[in-house]
Amino acid sequence: MGLAKSLENVAGTVINKFGADVTIRYVSAGAYNTATGTVTETTSDTSIKGVIEGISSTEVDELIKTADKRLTVAAEDLATVPAPKDRVVISSVEYQIITVNTVEQESAAITHELILRA
Repeated sequence: MGLAKSLENVAGTVINKFGADVTIRYVSAGAYNTATGTVTETTSDTSIKGVIEGISSTEVDELIKTADKRLTVAAEDLATVPAPKDRVVISSVEYQIITVNTVEQESAAITHELILRA
């Protein structure tokens, strides 16, 4: 077993043991409704465990605000990497994904860090 696979397993084990229940809501654009001028959307939910943290004042910039949250999930728990078009549900609150950073080792995804905004 390579180092990357070992790190994937460790990350998955730690996050599943200490993380909270979260839902990744994947969003797909549907058809455009000419009468209302809107695009319908289809969602698909995946329940996983994730570690939720606040944002420190040193991380605040033009994109990240102090009220945002950081969610770290194990890459092995997701078939598809979340994108800014997707959303996350934590304790019935739906958050927009601002950015996604993937931590990799030997070109293998270990964790995904999502910056969230309510």
